[in-house]
Amino acid sequence: MAADPADVSGTSRPAHPTVESLIRHRLGEALGGLRGSIETALPMIVFVICWSTTSDRRISLGAAGAVTLVLAIARLVQRQTLQFVLGSLFATGLAAFFALRSGQAQDAFLPGILTSLAWGIGSLLSVALRWPIIGLMVGAVDQAAVAAGDPFRWRRNPAAIKVCSRLTLVLFAVYAIRVGIMGPLYLADHVAGLTISKIVLGWPLWAGAVAVMGAMLLKGQTPIDPDDDLVRPVDLGEDIPVGE
Repeated sequence: MAADPADVSGTSRPAHPTVESLIRHRLGEALGGLRGSIETALPMIVFVICWSTTSDRRISLGAAGAVTLVLAIARLVQRQTLQFVLGSLFATGLAAFFALRSGQAQDAFLPGILTSLAWGIGSLLSVALRWPIIGLMVGAVDQAAVAAGDPFRWRRNPAAIKVCSRLTLVLFAVYAIRVGIMGPLYLADHVAGLTISKIVLGWPLWAGAVAVMGAMLLKGQTPIDPDDDLVRPVDLGEDIPVGE
């Protein structure tokens, strides 16, 4: 049977034919999803619960450390990245430092609140300066561009800057919600509310934000040229053979 005229030998088709679908794919690589969010937040939540109930430094740190170890072993057994587990070590250590220093459990949440505030301001500024944070995340997982020393090649595509700017505003909304809810709870010394908020405003909020981003990316249909700087070799499909 003859091949379709469009199916020419040696022709590669983009696996992601639109700017939005390519960004959606790379954004999925950059974000840890549900598991990554749980790995980042769980050790700190365990520390806060133990510290609130026992006020024992060794028990609190030991419990958080045990959870981190289990998460790390699971990743190693599956031969997967420890990126989010290692991130939880830093977050838990910082939270423990604040809580142990002041003796107040609510102070374990202060670094996260301040971090969200900083990221929120940074997200807004990045859009204003046309260097959207989502674009930087997309560029960071573009292995070919990074290897070539050109991780910012996505900025040569105006459509990519526009799309990433809109997505970064969703990111800003996430941080604004976190600070807007957890800030007053911290000032009111409401440990229970902070603990619940930490969970609800963790992966559930991220899931909602990712859903919104996904809907935005599915709606967009900006064509992408196979020769565009956004496309790397692994984003191209296999050669299409001519039918016999």
